[in-house]
Amino acid sequence: MQKLSMEELNRPDVESFKAQEKTPIVIVLDNVRSMHNVGSTFRTADGFAIAKILLCGITATPPHREIEKTALGATQSVLWEHVADTQEAVKSLQQEGYTVIAIEQAAGSIALQDMSVQTDHKYAFVFGNEVHGVADDVMHHVDACIEIPQFGTKHSLNVSVTVGIVLWHFIQKLKLL
Repeated sequence: MQKLSMEELNRPDVESFKAQEKTPIVIVLDNVRSMHNVGSTFRTADGFAIAKILLCGITATPPHREIEKTALGATQSVLWEHVADTQEAVKSLQQEGYTVIAIEQAAGSIALQDMSVQTDHKYAFVFGNEVHGVADDVMHHVDACIEIPQFGTKHSLNVSVTVGIVLWHFIQKLKLL
């Protein structure tokens, strides 16, 4: 087996990517501390052609070399915005017709594999701080909450890993099935 070359992968350039139709998903990072997690989120958002990332609260914003270490240029292709208050970001997304879903372990949460995906919906996913998760005041405003089942001793997954798992679940339902 031989790996494909960059030419064989036939990826769009940044300008073509910006012009192409995007997956109707917005990623909301609620006070994410690690710039590597922010950069990884940008790279994953580029890979799945996500519509936008909202960087909320203390979440670092580009340009920054620590973000670029993992983003590998995706900060140039993915639309993003900084919003000071995550609650305001959630309310604004809801007014724009997004179903806002927190990714958190909470009473009443739905296991990721049991979450139905509507192809005619726009989704926004709120991913929380590495230590405290999605802020309590934000949890009061979301439309739903999903969690990824886990079987080990740790109570959570890395936020950038969680972003990838959740997006893959929704992408396969929205685009591939």
